[in-house]
Amino acid sequence: MADTLYLSLWYPNLRIAALPDKLVAVLGTFAAHGGEAGVYSSTVWPVGWSESPVFQRVWGRSGPAAAKGIEPRVAVEEALELLHDDYAYEFQIGWNLWEFETGGALDDRWVRQPRLVRVTAFGPLFDEAAYEQDGHIRVDFGSDTPFLEEDVTLDATGARHVEENVRQLVALTTAIEKESGATARLLWSELGESLAQRLAARLGTRN
Repeated sequence: MADTLYLSLWYPNLRIAALPDKLVAVLGTFAAHGGEAGVYSSTVWPVGWSESPVFQRVWGRSGPAAAKGIEPRVAVEEALELLHDDYAYEFQIGWNLWEFETGGALDDRWVRQPRLVRVTAFGPLFDEAAYEQDGHIRVDFGSDTPFLEEDVTLDATGARHVEENVRQLVALTTAIEKESGATARLLWSELGESLAQRLAARLGTRN
């Protein structure tokens, strides 16, 4: 069963004024680890997730030959002009992974393509101090399917692509922790299952 994968980051004695620099460091790490350099969109949420956004900006993605999104520092500076203890700041950025596409028996193939990743920074009072559980900054990778592909019979090529995705995930999370100065990080899933254990079982039983 597919699960949602998150990375939570905590920083010691973090003041809200330091959030912009932390966000820029996290977002800026993607380009060196399979991601894209530009931020696609930003959204500012007040008080809790049930409220309507007070700010939203979409830069989107242009064609493959054109610039994609906007430079992270510019996106962060614009969104965090509204800097409040009870706000959350969400950014979307592209990250390229191998995924299996089913198009019929003759058209099944592995493709490397971008998926949207959400990077959210939490003010200390947002959603009843959600940062205590979710981290000062949380990275939402979306479905963990590219790291397991449990519905696909893995041959040598498929196993290689899955392993490459996992290595990229490990490299990215390690670099994010280092570049942003996090003192604690947690890679976790919505259902509470261990990705490492599921991966070991998956690659150990492939045909």
